[in-house]
Amino acid sequence: MADRGYQISRYLYATSDINLPNFYQKSKLSSVWSTHANWMGYVAVCTDEDEIKRLGRRDIVVSWRGTVTYLEWIYDLKDILHSPNFTNDPSIKMELGFYDLYTKKEDTCNFCSFSAREQVLAEIKRLLDYYDGEEISITITGHSLGAALAIITAYDIAELGVNIVNDGRVTHKIPITVYSFGGPRVGNLKFKERCEKLGVKVLRVINIHDKVPTVPGIFANEKLQFQKYLEETVSFPWSYAHVGVELTLDHTHSPFLKPASDLGCAHNLEAHLHLLDGYHGKGRRFCLANKRDIALVNKDSNFLKKEYGVPPHWRQDENKGMVKNNDGRWVLPERARVEAHPHDISYHLNKILKIATGSSQLKQAQ
Repeated sequence: MADRGYQISRYLYATSDINLPNFYQKSKLSSVWSTHANWMGYVAVCTDEDEIKRLGRRDIVVSWRGTVTYLEWIYDLKDILHSPNFTNDPSIKMELGFYDLYTKKEDTCNFCSFSAREQVLAEIKRLLDYYDGEEISITITGHSLGAALAIITAYDIAELGVNIVNDGRVTHKIPITVYSFGGPRVGNLKFKERCEKLGVKVLRVINIHDKVPTVPGIFANEKLQFQKYLEETVSFPWSYAHVGVELTLDHTHSPFLKPASDLGCAHNLEAHLHLLDGYHGKGRRFCLANKRDIALVNKDSNFLKKEYGVPPHWRQDENKGMVKNNDGRWVLPERARVEAHPHDISYHLNKILKIATGSSQLKQAQ
């Protein structure tokens, strides 16, 4: 992010004690930095003046990571819809596993004593206060399960009114935009409609051969003509709907990729970015616009055609963290302590609570 004018302001963590057990690869080592927490992403802010001028505003980015395992976590989706209680409307629902990942915490863990939700909301509020008076935008992104978290985060910020600011004369909304890659459905039709009413803009980038965007909600989804009737009249409990505009890509259109039937390849983030680079509109010739290195596609897959000479699964952390000491031995070095939660997180959460309470009272008065 640094070479693009952004500075990371904090890392985000989530507890592994959730309803998606196959999402995490739990370490068997007792020396790992945490046995309860998982690093889930970061919040960054644009600090480069030239980039701010180019954008026309200072941008705050929330980035949620995708899976580090294969697609087994998808099979843990139980199609259980849950009212998150972010609003007074119980008909707005989201998938239970996503909700748990976003809201659960572990009091005995330094990194998860505040939930992922509390961490990201507090940091957004802190940055908005710090850059008070400036033109701001909030951009949220994620791949796979991270894409689900991105949409939930955007909805949560908008529902609580954290993005509503008053400069003393006029009240306006800070725009919230989501760029989702290979994301599953998150909530029901009511959730989709509420996101749209709140002004949350979502662009969902998908590979048409990827199965993840087709779940949950195989039987009742936004493509069903009578979905609204099923949800409101019949109270069908497994009704899901995608949010936003879909940009559909097709990996068979790339001359660089194999016609692979491997679900992992079709879902791979680097493949999505490669396809996005070469896409110029429906029916137009595939041509790489930003010269994104095709070798990145094989970073964690075997998707490139053999003639390009890029080995599959080539990405490794350099030396797996091992370093050579003065005695010539390779050892794991002492690492700097990773920051857990900032000291002022409760302060900013209390400010959000006041905003949410005030917004709720205003709605009741109306």
